[in-house]
Amino acid sequence: MLMVECVSAERKIHVVRWVTLAGILVNVAIAVAKAIAGVVFSSQALVADAIHSASDLVTDLAVVFSVRHWTAPADADHPYGHGKIESLVTLLISAALLFAAWELAKNAVALLLRGGSDARPGALAFAVALGSIVLKEILFVVTRSAARKVKSIALEANAWHHRSDALSSVPVAVAVAVVWVFPALWWADAAGAIVVSLFIVYVSWTLAKPALQELTDAQIGSKAEAVALAAMGVPGVKGVHKSRARRYGGSYQADIHVQVDGSLSVTEGHDIGHAVKEAVVSAGLDVDDVVVHVEPWHDASVIDKPKR
Repeated sequence: MLMVECVSAERKIHVVRWVTLAGILVNVAIAVAKAIAGVVFSSQALVADAIHSASDLVTDLAVVFSVRHWTAPADADHPYGHGKIESLVTLLISAALLFAAWELAKNAVALLLRGGSDARPGALAFAVALGSIVLKEILFVVTRSAARKVKSIALEANAWHHRSDALSSVPVAVAVAVVWVFPALWWADAAGAIVVSLFIVYVSWTLAKPALQELTDAQIGSKAEAVALAAMGVPGVKGVHKSRARRYGGSYQADIHVQVDGSLSVTEGHDIGHAVKEAVVSAGLDVDDVVVHVEPWHDASVIDKPKR
């Protein structure tokens, strides 16, 4: 019997929506608190950070309203399902991260060029910035954990968006504290912001890469090799002629050409092909669908190792 851990579409929708809705409520509270503190305590950095926090609502809403579409079952017009919609949402979040990094770096450079700010925020402004970092980091941990449970790359991308907001608030908190205590060290804020923006660019790329691989049906060489090795362990398989694997909807799909004794009956060859599919899907490779082609075996055959 085939034993595969599978998350139902309804379960995935439920988890993604509730975790993201919780993030929306926190983001609204954080943005309002930053805006009020920024105006009351004359902190331009906090006001800018409030706008950044409010921008997170765009990606949150994109996840909430699109999760039912990417988890929809296959239909006549989409026989392979709708999983690639999740990759499109992931790219949207990745683009939002890039924009956040650009704005953070641009503001930091502008601060350096004008030689600092005249703002002198106090301890309460620092407390708001610090509280934002803590709350966004908690959101990151909770959201990433949920994303990995339901295998959602879009939800994990949104988790990293939460962390990017926490990281972008670090130089704001530093700026508030340093300018408050040591006004002469105003430049430390800008330098830290630039470093954080580079980190956000890196995170954006790590999220966009698997989404781009899925949308372009890129060969996942290491996964294809693992599929071939799993197939070779099935009794009756003499060799593997070709193995291919691609990302799809948070997991993988594969097709493989296995070679069997040419004297076997069609039924016997079919049974071996079915056993190969069961072996691959149950091998813990996150492969949820395999197309198996059965071919006659020749002595000169070898396993074609896919290129990485």
